[in-house]
Amino acid sequence: MRYPPHILEEIRARLPASDIVGRRVRLKKAGREWRGLSPFNAEKSPSFYVNDQKQFYHCFSSGKHGDVFTFLMETEGLSFPEAVERLAAEAGVTLPAPSADAREQETKRAGAFEVMEMAAAFFEEQLRGRAGTEARAYLDRRQLGPEIRSRFRLGYAPGDRYALRDHLAAKDVDRDLMIELGLLVAGEDIRVPYDKFRDRVMFPIADSRGRVIAFGGRAMQKDAKAKYMNSPETPLFHKGQLLYNLHQARKPAHDRGVIIAVEGYVDVIAMTLAGHPNAVAGLGTALTEEQIGLLWRNADEPILCFDGDGAGQRAAFKALDVALPGLTPGKSLRFAMLPEGQDPDDLLRAEGKSAIDRVLDAARPLVEVLWSRATDGASLDTPERRAGLAKSLREMVASIRDETVRGFYRDEIEGRLRALSPQAASGRRGPWEPRTGAARPAFQRTPRPGDPPPSPTFHGRASNNLAQSAGFNGAQSIREGMIVGALLTHPSLLDEWAEQFSELDFENEDARSIQTFLLDAVSEATHLDPEVLESRLQRAKLEHAAERVRALGRRKDPKALDAHADPVRLEDALRQAVILHRKSGALNSELRLAERALVEDETEANFAWLCDVKARMAVIAGAEADEVVPDADEASAP
Repeated sequence: MRYPPHILEEIRARLPASDIVGRRVRLKKAGREWRGLSPFNAEKSPSFYVNDQKQFYHCFSSGKHGDVFTFLMETEGLSFPEAVERLAAEAGVTLPAPSADAREQETKRAGAFEVMEMAAAFFEEQLRGRAGTEARAYLDRRQLGPEIRSRFRLGYAPGDRYALRDHLAAKDVDRDLMIELGLLVAGEDIRVPYDKFRDRVMFPIADSRGRVIAFGGRAMQKDAKAKYMNSPETPLFHKGQLLYNLHQARKPAHDRGVIIAVEGYVDVIAMTLAGHPNAVAGLGTALTEEQIGLLWRNADEPILCFDGDGAGQRAAFKALDVALPGLTPGKSLRFAMLPEGQDPDDLLRAEGKSAIDRVLDAARPLVEVLWSRATDGASLDTPERRAGLAKSLREMVASIRDETVRGFYRDEIEGRLRALSPQAASGRRGPWEPRTGAARPAFQRTPRPGDPPPSPTFHGRASNNLAQSAGFNGAQSIREGMIVGALLTHPSLLDEWAEQFSELDFENEDARSIQTFLLDAVSEATHLDPEVLESRLQRAKLEHAAERVRALGRRKDPKALDAHADPVRLEDALRQAVILHRKSGALNSELRLAERALVEDETEANFAWLCDVKARMAVIAGAEADEVVPDADEASAP
């Protein structure tokens, strides 16, 4: 097999479907999915959906359905190998060489899955038989009856040192393969390899497709050296990249919009019994960056539910540190702490399902836990101690990679730090606060040299009113006309620019229409002839839209839309326009965030942020206005 299934799965796991599809289709968030206009049919109402959790797209208007590979094949005419090779390069996945060795490895891998399935079935059979009498009694005491045993495929590993080995050997399973899969213990000082799991209740660990790849075992003997034991790292099992029960929790997590991470196998089962089948667990270690990434793929704000003891608190803080750099707009964590000394199983048996629900309902946002960790029990009675707290918190906030999230966290933490000052505690006026009884509204302080223009009064949809002002939006439309018009006039540039062009967002309706037209055309032909393109424009009834776009483009750079333009100058002008367009798009987004922040919380920091964004927008708008060539009407005006 040229591309083994596990390689394809790894590529899909690293590249969210919405990222790949979003380069071609303008997608908008619709609940837990993404929605947009069909790339396969002309339509006015969106019927095209993308689901990152299930890694597929579905077009209701055309009936087409598939994953990221089929999307590239459908929209760009790539062959399957071409689609795999392109996405593998982007995901950083090394493809196996098409050799006899690769085929042998895939066959071996398939055999490994088969052996693990044999082991799981053996453990299940042992639990049902005479050897599993005490194990069944133990599970019954924990209210884990036959139904839950079947659902989670619980089993029992007999105390015999060679029970599993002999069972698999009778089925012609090679001993070295048993060792490689972590089923036997071997070593230079071990003359006869023996079963790794003995006298333990067994919890099969499955991959995203439900295939058994490892085991966890809970000791029956109280004096066992390790109460819980996991399989070692194997060719199938990498514990830092998996979550227990994810294959069963994915659908309920999607349906409910939330996923719950607990600490252990029995905790997952307890959560399921309490009515929360959307629960998963780490595999014996603190949550890794990869595991938190898996959680975010299944919900925007996963709930981490940890035991109410010191170890549970340390696990929560470790997860916070791992997650903090990767926070993005809309993606965070919530933390639910159980009563001290109890895990989900204890709480469920002691107080019932409602107690679990109360814990989950009280889940705290990440910023609250960040603040609590730094301040709970801390002495902050001197300036030096408060300065130390501020330094520590600012360093943690600085680790957030996303600029927008980092800005909001910075504002939140700075506001809380100001509230710790003796001035705030005593009610004395701070440097930015009006005197008691003053009639000035917030932030209307005396202007200072160099201040940007004051912020306007906001009325709900302020961002649209500001971002689409005549100065900024006019220059933006002219820039969009130049980019689209240049590529329309010189379609040969699309050989190099198609990918970047597909990633640009345009506000001008004509520019969007021509963008879609050009991308469709370049996907259907290896060479775009300008005359053929003009004919297609007429058939698509887009010739008037094209002329309006060109008219806008000529106002910014007439030479770029000249059919005989200098190629070097043309590419340079196009590159500069694209860079500027991306910058202005980012500023538009930041403006909306800044306005919303000021409406929700009228702080000096939010006011300063808004003024800074507006000042940067004004610089771009002013620079572009200087480059604009007046149209005929403007030139003839008195």
